[in-house]
Amino acid sequence: MHGEDGGGAPRRTPPDTPLRVIDGRYELLEPIGSGGMGEVWKAHDRRLRRFVAVKGLLDRNTMTAGASAAAMQRARREAEAIAKIEHQNVVTVHDQVETDHQVWIVMKLLEARSLADLLRSERVLAVPRAADIGLQILQGLRAVHGASVVHRDVKPGNVLVRDDGLAILVDFGIATFEGADRVTRSGSVLGTSPYLAPELFAPASPGPTPASDLWALGVTLYEMAEGRVPFAGAEVWEVQENIRQSPDPALRYAGPLAPVIQGLLITDPRERLDAATAEAMLREVLDDPAAARHPATDPSATSPVPASPAAAPTHPPTAPSTPDPSVSVPPPPPPAAPAPGPGAAGAAGRRGGSGARKAAAAVVCAALLAGAGWLVTRGDDADGGTGDRATSGSEQGRQGGDGTGTRERWKDTHPTLEIGVKDDQPGLSKFDKKTRTYRGYDIDLAYAIAESMGYERGEVAFTTVATDYRSTALKTKQVDLVIASYSITDDRKNASPGGYSVDFAGPYYEASRGFLVREKSSRYTINDSSDLRDLGVEVCTARESTYEKALPEQGFTMAASQPNTYQDCLDKLLDPRSEVYAVASDDIILAGYVQANPGKVRRLENIQGAEGYGVAMRPGTPLLKGEVCAALRTILDSRTWEDMYTENLSALVGNKNPPGRPDLTECEGH
Repeated sequence: MHGEDGGGAPRRTPPDTPLRVIDGRYELLEPIGSGGMGEVWKAHDRRLRRFVAVKGLLDRNTMTAGASAAAMQRARREAEAIAKIEHQNVVTVHDQVETDHQVWIVMKLLEARSLADLLRSERVLAVPRAADIGLQILQGLRAVHGASVVHRDVKPGNVLVRDDGLAILVDFGIATFEGADRVTRSGSVLGTSPYLAPELFAPASPGPTPASDLWALGVTLYEMAEGRVPFAGAEVWEVQENIRQSPDPALRYAGPLAPVIQGLLITDPRERLDAATAEAMLREVLDDPAAARHPATDPSATSPVPASPAAAPTHPPTAPSTPDPSVSVPPPPPPAAPAPGPGAAGAAGRRGGSGARKAAAAVVCAALLAGAGWLVTRGDDADGGTGDRATSGSEQGRQGGDGTGTRERWKDTHPTLEIGVKDDQPGLSKFDKKTRTYRGYDIDLAYAIAESMGYERGEVAFTTVATDYRSTALKTKQVDLVIASYSITDDRKNASPGGYSVDFAGPYYEASRGFLVREKSSRYTINDSSDLRDLGVEVCTARESTYEKALPEQGFTMAASQPNTYQDCLDKLLDPRSEVYAVASDDIILAGYVQANPGKVRRLENIQGAEGYGVAMRPGTPLLKGEVCAALRTILDSRTWEDMYTENLSALVGNKNPPGRPDLTECEGH
C-alpha cells in the first residue's frame, strides 16, 4: 500500500513498539514497503491531520561512511527530482526532512497496489486495460522528462494502480538529470536488468536518457500484454545477450498494441518511437473497437512457445498490497486478424534504419485518415475508471468559438485540481475511514466545480485542512482551492501585514450561527444562549474562526485556548471532566454533530449573524476565480444546488426545502 491522503486519528503501532516522530511532526505508524533504495512508512502528519508516506534510508548504521553519504545524496536527489514535477500520474512530494544524518521524503499516500502485484494475480491484462495503464505511465514520463529528469527504473513494481484505474509512477530513488554519469563507482549500470535499454551498455553511451525510459515502458507494455518480459535473464549480461540474439520477441496476445511495443523496443534509440508518437498510437488503440476483441488470456491455458530462459515470467518483488477487485473476462472470441509480426515493423526498424518508426507512424496516420477516431473524447469506463482524452483539457480550452480562438484554462498548467477540505463535518465534508473517501455537500460541490473546469474525478485530489491552516495551505500552494465551510469576511480578504489574505468566489451557502451543549449536565441548566452568557460557562470554537473574535464582544466567556478544529471542541464537550459546556459554530455543522452523537448533545436556538461560505483561493489568480465563478453560476442556476442540499443537508436540519439561493457577491466582475 502506498495509501491515500486522509484525515482522522492515525492507526497506531503495537503498544510494545517505540513511538517515532520525525521532525516533531510525522508520526511513523507502520512500514508499507522496502527495497534496495529505502524503506517506506505509513505516517501521520500531526500538523495537517492526514496520513502520508515517509521514505527513509534502510539500515544506515550498517553502511560505511562513504556508502552512507552516497545513499543520503541519492535520497536528496530523489526528493529534488520529483519535487519538480506536478502531474497526476507522478507521485507527489510534500516535504523533505533531514534529521540525525538521515533524509526523509514525505509523499502523498496512495491506496493502491503495484502493477507487479496486479500482473502476479492476473498474469496478463486485456489490451484496452494495458493500453490505458501504458498511456498513463507515458503521460507521467512526459512530465518527468519535461523537468529534465530521467526515471531510470520504469517497471511494474514502480507503478501503482488505484481501484479507480489511475496509474501513478513512483520510486525515483535512482532518478537522475539528463547528461549525468551512466554508471556507479563499481561500473554497474543502475536499474533493473530486464528493463535496461541496450544503449546503456554501449562503450560510447551518453548515459540514461528519456529514450531509455521509453524502452523500459515498452518492456512493461509487453509484460502486461504477454504475461512475461521480452528479454529475461538472471544477470544483466543474460538480458543483453537475449536482446542481441533475438531482438524481435514474439507477440501472441498484444493485438493492436503490437506496433507500439515493437516501436518502443527498437534497439537503436535514435529510431525508437518518441513519446508523442507513442502517445498517439496508444490513444488510437484505446479508440479502436478491435482492441475489445483482445481480452486478457492466460498464457498457461494456451499452447505456449517452446520454453526458454527468455520466456520465463519475471515480476520484481514488491510490498504486499490489498487485493484488486476481480475483473471478469469474456471468453476468447474467434481468431482476429493477426497483428503485425516481427518481420514487419520490428525487424525492419532494427535492421533497416528508420523503417519501424515510419511503419509505426503509418499505422497512426492510416487510422487518422480513416476516421480520426482518436480525437474523440472518451468518458468514464464501465467499472469506474477514468477515461483518457486524446485532446487534452488544455487543447480543448484553447479552442475559441470558431475554432481559432486561444482561451487559456487553469487546467493547462494544473493537471490535478488540489482542493483543501474538512474531514470532521458530517453532511458538509466528512472523511470515511472505511472507504477512505470524502463525502458531503462541500465534496459534491467540489466535484461539480471541477467538472465545469474540465477535470475528471480522477484528476481531483483532496487534502484535509484545519480551520487555522486553510489560508496557509493556499499561501504555500499546497492546494488550489479551499472548500471547507470557509466563511467570507473582510478580515480574511484583507489580512493585516504579515497575515495571509485570501480571495473568495461565492457565497455558495448561507449558514446561521448557533451553539451546541450537552444533553444533560449535573452542574448547569442551559436552555438558551442567554444562559451561556449569564452563567459565564466556557465556550469552545475553532481557532481563527469568526466566532473567536465575535463572541467575546457579545459577552460570552471563551475557553482559555481554542483548538484548531470544531471536532476537538466537540471532544471536549463530550468529556465530563472538561470545563467546556458549549461549542459555537454554524447551524449546519452543529446539526451534523447532533446526528452523529444522538442523546449526547443538543442545539440551542440560532443567534444573530450568518456565515456565507465561499470557495477560497490565492489572491491574484483571476483565471482560476473566473472559472470557479462560472461554475458556481451554473450550479446555482440549475437543479444541481438543490439536489446537493437534498442529498446531504436536508435530513440534518429537518427541512426538505433548501434555504434561499445566495447571491454571488464575490463573483461580481468575473
